[in-house]
Amino acid sequence: MSLIKTKKEIELIRESCKIVSEVLIHIKEFVKEGKTTSELDEIIEEYILSKDAYPAFKGYRVKKRSFPASSCISVNEEVVHGIPGKRKLKNGDIVSIDVGVKKNGYYGDGAYTFSVGEISSKKAKLLKVTEESLYKGIEQAVEGNVINDISCAIQNFVEGSGFGIVRELVGHGIGKNLHEEPSVPNFYSQASNQKLFEGMVLAIEPMVNYGEYSVQQMEDGWTISTRDGEPSAHFEHTVVVGKKKAEILTL
Repeated sequence: MSLIKTKKEIELIRESCKIVSEVLIHIKEFVKEGKTTSELDEIIEEYILSKDAYPAFKGYRVKKRSFPASSCISVNEEVVHGIPGKRKLKNGDIVSIDVGVKKNGYYGDGAYTFSVGEISSKKAKLLKVTEESLYKGIEQAVEGNVINDISCAIQNFVEGSGFGIVRELVGHGIGKNLHEEPSVPNFYSQASNQKLFEGMVLAIEPMVNYGEYSVQQMEDGWTISTRDGEPSAHFEHTVVVGKKKAEILTL
């Protein structure tokens, strides 16, 4: 599988990414106190299906486990891969919603962390730094750089702001498959020397903890939470590497 996508492939990925961004805009008004995460997931699934597309996460398999919902919804100390359920949102919560869409054989992927009502100043700073770190990384997604340029831009900004960058989970290439090469860590890795070329499509997704970077998997087999119980935020865009500037497909 080629790391560099054709113009036709990029247009197909763009179509899926457009639905991702529309979903995240659409769901914002429903992220409020009293809503359950399963209610949000139902709204997301209905919207994706209305666009003749398919929720990419539903039925996604890891070994013998299949993800049971259309979106990953992670609240407060939950980092990513939260399974929507009966948990009701409360004033002061932060809620990461990660959405994948498949249409015409190609994928789009994006995530945004929302606030519920009035959030604490520490959570507000966490959201601001995490989102800014994503754009720091995207700035480095240009031909001639390597993956580590993205990774280090994110890590340096996050750790310089006093937060922990998750090590166990990384961004990825995307196209005909939801997860493709190359891996895109949010931290320096000796192995991340893949050169960037115009036409590569990447899902860049910093996951940032208010406290330590350590995480743990919960008993449901999917949800990843901070080990110290502090809140975490997650922002993600699918981008096309450009000669001088990356194009954000999920903007």
